[in-house]
Amino acid sequence: MHTRFILHASTLPDLFLIFLAWRPPSMTHSSTDRPDRPSGAATGGAVVPVLAFAGIVVAVMQTLLVPVIKDLPVLLDTSPGNATWVLTSTLLSGAVATPIMGRLGDLYGKRRMLLFSLAVMVLGALISGFTSALVPMIVGRTLQGFAMGAIPLGIGLMRDMLPRERLGSAMALMSSSIGVGGGLALPAAALVAQHADWHALYFGSAALGVLCIVLTLVAVPESPMRAKGTFDVAGALGLSVGLVLLLLPITKGSDWGWTAGRTLGLFAAALLVLLLWGLMELRLKAPLVDLRTTARREVLLTNLVSVMVGVAFYAVSLVLPQLLQLPKSTGYGLGQSMVVAGLCVAPLGLTMMLTAPVYARLSARFGPKVTLILGMLVIAVGYGAGLGLMSAPWQTVLTSVVLGAGIGLAYSSLPALIVGAVPASETGAANGLNTLARSIGTSTSSAVIGMVLANSATHTDGVALPTMHGFRVSFLIATGAVLLGMVLALFLPGRRPATAPVLLADSEEDAALRRARELLGGGFRGRVLDAAGLPVPRARVTLIDRHGRRAGATLTGADGSYALAVPAEGPYVLAAGAAGHGPHASRATHAGDDRAVDLDLALPLPGEDRSLPGEDRSLPGETVTA
Repeated sequence: MHTRFILHASTLPDLFLIFLAWRPPSMTHSSTDRPDRPSGAATGGAVVPVLAFAGIVVAVMQTLLVPVIKDLPVLLDTSPGNATWVLTSTLLSGAVATPIMGRLGDLYGKRRMLLFSLAVMVLGALISGFTSALVPMIVGRTLQGFAMGAIPLGIGLMRDMLPRERLGSAMALMSSSIGVGGGLALPAAALVAQHADWHALYFGSAALGVLCIVLTLVAVPESPMRAKGTFDVAGALGLSVGLVLLLLPITKGSDWGWTAGRTLGLFAAALLVLLLWGLMELRLKAPLVDLRTTARREVLLTNLVSVMVGVAFYAVSLVLPQLLQLPKSTGYGLGQSMVVAGLCVAPLGLTMMLTAPVYARLSARFGPKVTLILGMLVIAVGYGAGLGLMSAPWQTVLTSVVLGAGIGLAYSSLPALIVGAVPASETGAANGLNTLARSIGTSTSSAVIGMVLANSATHTDGVALPTMHGFRVSFLIATGAVLLGMVLALFLPGRRPATAPVLLADSEEDAALRRARELLGGGFRGRVLDAAGLPVPRARVTLIDRHGRRAGATLTGADGSYALAVPAEGPYVLAAGAAGHGPHASRATHAGDDRAVDLDLALPLPGEDRSLPGEDRSLPGETVTA
């Protein structure tokens, strides 16, 4: 026999009033949200491939200059040092834009910001395509870097619209699209560079961007999820300055000298600016990045692992193309053309794409933590084997396939871990920060591997050529990075029990399925009512454990009903909210068995005074034990 209680907001203890005060109001929609969410065809087969295509287009934009890097000083009539700014500018703008576009997407619509990012990329490609002067080229490449925000925005759109059973494989495909696009673009760009004017690379990128914009307008609906609050302009400026100060010496340190005053000064300035920025963000109610969420173990460790995976990913992209194109007269070079070298490395990206469905199966059974560790183990094996597989083109293909499989599993696991650890309204910003962590890893890899290859190079006829020793040291560095990442991943929280949702995609079908499943077992169930006692449909109910972590979440049905399974016995807080109503939270305790606790949650009127008297006046029965 179940006992039903109606607990009003006035019973909320002081501790959780403080909790609700600083935690983002992510469990409700703003008044500007659409009341319904895309379903049916809208969340069907077109959304995932279109968003993945957007990620591929971004990767193409990043990779298209690789075949002509060594020719840029001549093509732009400038010095080699100045020519590197064409690449550095894209890196810096992408690093700045990624978390900012993610937050703007949370606030104003992820599809809208995705279209804006792609439009800016197209504009930048056209500017670069019509010039051979250094400064306009840098401006164009800077604008193209804004497209990096497409990855976290795409992942956020998937979370908001897709049912949970499709979310894992979809996010895996989106996350690995960077590798897919890079792998496919390298031989294609090399072919264009060899047989056409190099400006055609930019026009091709612009055409792909326009196609992506059209497909997004036609096939991808806007997400109804919105975070409340305003955009943190000061936080965006502070983060931008800090990232530029950090990444600039990382990318230019090999040219300036790692112990030069300019390099060390920029590192010190970056540390100071980012520290002040963090202190400022902690004081804001609606920060650009919720550092409290970012400091959670699962989020912090995932981002640190992302840096290590980024280092490992970029090392192979730097080593194998050079090894393949070095002349055979060196005694270790494979003497292949630019196009053939691109084709030999292309399996890296293709294998990353093919691992998406494999990841979905493994993650569904073992959880994203296990697949992340497995992926990094495969990467370590690939680099270890690659130390002895450098004497023939087919061996580089084999190395690319193994590394692609490992990187694909690892990259696919990262957004799943982030999405499972943050509120829905922070998905864009959190994944933007994770993408930024990967970018920091690739930038660090580029600087460190570049320094190793330069310091170990031999000089033939005045030309510096990387050595086999340098290639092998680079592979060892990548192996060390991924092994460090594995150690960090071991400290990630383990998989939650099957009764607790891991990835929450708030489609109507998913919510109904989850409610039906959870009603069969133990947990909390009941209705969300308004101030007049009427049911509130599509209200968000969140289960919070004793440590302040989210243990589950769901949406109410048309009759206001909800059901949530509990991962373990103990005290919980059930927080409810809906557009047009005040928030409500109540304490309850569950014994952890298969019995259900019936608990109705009454939402107050908007703006209702929820202050408590100095003493605890909790109602009898406020804590309900099954």
